[in-house]
Amino acid sequence: MVDKNELTAFYRQELESSIIEYLAEKLKLDYRAAMKIYYDSKLAKQIEAGENGIDNLDFKNLAEDLIENEL
Repeated sequence: MVDKNELTAFYRQELESSIIEYLAEKLKLDYRAAMKIYYDSKLAKQIEAGENGIDNLDFKNLAEDLIENEL
């Protein structure tokens, strides 16, 4: 049986990767710069904490919100 905590951690990791890849493509940045933007953001902290189910939203919407409100 799959451990729920492991599954949640895997899902969040995939979500973060998708957001970072989207940022890199959209902003024409290398992956390292996109990672810095993401991990320095409020969004990263919210996803890590699982605030208000934010980690269940679409990665593109989350990335666009980060671009619009944090850059």
